Amino acid sequence: MSEVPILEVNDLSMVFGGLRAVDSVSLKINKGEIVALIGPNGAGKTTFFNCVTGVYVPTHGEIKINPPEGKTAILNGLKPNTINEKGLARTFQNIRLFSSMTVLENVMIGRHQCLKSGILSSILRTPKQRKEELKVLEDSYRILEKIGLEEYANDLACNLPYGGQRRLEIARAMATDPFLLLLDEPAAGMNPQETNDLVVLIQRLRKEDNISILLIEHDMSLVMTLSERIYVVDYGKMIAMGSPLEIKNNSQVIKAYLGEDIDA
Repeated sequence: MSEVPILEVNDLSMVFGGLRAVDSVSLKINKGEIVALIGPNGAGKTTFFNCVTGVYVPTHGEIKINPPEGKTAILNGLKPNTINEKGLARTFQNIRLFSSMTVLENVMIGRHQCLKSGILSSILRTPKQRKEELKVLEDSYRILEKIGLEEYANDLACNLPYGGQRRLEIARAMATDPFLLLLDEPAAGMNPQETNDLVVLIQRLRKEDNISILLIEHDMSLVMTLSERIYVVDYGKMIAMGSPLEIKNNSQVIKAYLGEDIDA
């Protein structure tokens, strides 16, 4: 019996006016997999992410999750916060931190969705609410330790080095306890050492937290190193899917990236 994918996207399309940004794309991710979605700028990769995470309601198709723990659910039409609560978390191509808050506070914001206390408990500062707040603080600091940012906990997020800000976005996403982490160009703007550190971090998160990862990335070295499977889109259409070796030697992919050294 084949494994049930934790994410199944079937025949997904997204149309803006007369522009078909995503055109009948299907994709699946199995538990514990690292999967890459690559393609040239404007190929529809981020639009695909936005559909999966509720930023857009797709024009056509189905997005279904089969969580390791929890019920199968259709994500079409759900709001981003509801999808996040169901176990999907993402980072963005452009860094979206709360720059005037500390590094620790940025993670605590992600962690606060785990609070069970109601509004009344928060107003009255009940013992239960204070206990939960302390746990949020402790859990958030442990996440910073895992990501390697604990020494910057009390620094403003805007004062972190660029690579640190990228890692903080991942830390904030991890604070929501996802089973699937979607990373939109996590290595963008990083130097080679920062990129190498990112590869190690992603591999460790997958192993230690038993999560699956879907990433969009332009750095083909990173993609080939991390991914078990790669999907390739061009002009909104899926043109190839396979292992890193299969993608590297796929004639259609080579043709699509002629002059770009198969650079996604």
